[in-house]
Amino acid sequence: MMQVTLNLDENETRTLFKQAITEMLHERNEALYAALAEVLEDMALLRAIEEGEETAEISRDELFAILEGGS
Repeated sequence: MMQVTLNLDENETRTLFKQAITEMLHERNEALYAALAEVLEDMALLRAIEEGEETAEISRDELFAILEGGS
C-alpha cells in the first residue's frame, strides 16, 4: 500500500475543503433538499402553534360546526 503525504497551507486546505463540500452537495442534493424541507415544515408548525396560542379558545362543537361549513 502506497502512502501519500500532502503538505498544504491554510488557503489550500480551505480550498480543498470547500471543493469537497460543494461536490458532496451536488452529489447528495436529494438529502439536502429533504433536510431543508423538514426544517421548513418544522418552522411552519411552530408558527401555527404560536398563532394558535394567541387565539381565543372555542368549544369542540363550535370547531366542528366551523369545519362542517356552519357558523
